Amino acid sequence: MTITTGERIPDVTIKTNGAEGPEDIRTSEFFGGRKVVLFAVPGAFTPGCSNTHMPGFVVNADKLKAKGIDAIACLAVNDAFVMGAWQQDQNAQAITMLADGNADLARALGLDMDASGGGMGTRCKRFAAIVNDGVVEYLGVDDKGVDKSSADTVLAQL
Repeated sequence: MTITTGERIPDVTIKTNGAEGPEDIRTSEFFGGRKVVLFAVPGAFTPGCSNTHMPGFVVNADKLKAKGIDAIACLAVNDAFVMGAWQQDQNAQAITMLADGNADLARALGLDMDASGGGMGTRCKRFAAIVNDGVVEYLGVDDKGVDKSSADTVLAQL
């Protein structure tokens, strides 16, 4: 079942790219005690994600933070090395890259999808959420395009 507003982000361990390489991060610790914009993409370096979705959050990072956001995070079913390389490629240093290599968080959120037809295996659906102290306040899931999960839409929800 897909997570809904008012529900808490499930507590799972994923990875982030740290100074020394991949580091474990518990979602309960990352989302606890602060307001976070989380957006998810089907895959790092894919055309829609690189050309449309990520750039909106990079360009609007200051605006999001000015509206009370403590952190902006991008989730993808990729490993931490790929997420780190994509962060550099996209000039996205203001965004915490969350690597869900085994799709553990995507499954726990009920937002996983089968992209094996395109040779991509299990991936995460495209979405954006506003998470306050671990609780989802807004969730916008896009089946096609970038509408409910765009940075502009998230800004309008704040």
